[in-house]
Amino acid sequence: MRELCERIKTNINSVNESNKGVAAIEVILILVVIIGLVVIFKSQAIALVTKIWNAITDNAGSITS
Repeated sequence: MRELCERIKTNINSVNESNKGVAAIEVILILVVIIGLVVIFKSQAIALVTKIWNAITDNAGSITS
């Protein structure tokens, strides 16, 4: 019975040590999702930024004058 417990402990420790690459995979998957969202919503984002920029530049004269 003691030998079985030792084997289980050894297997659990080896599994815990083999999870080192999981963080890198998580980061890569998050980047893939973010890039995908950027590609999907590119035109909407450009339109929004353009609209905001135009509003800022149109109203800049009233602030500086």
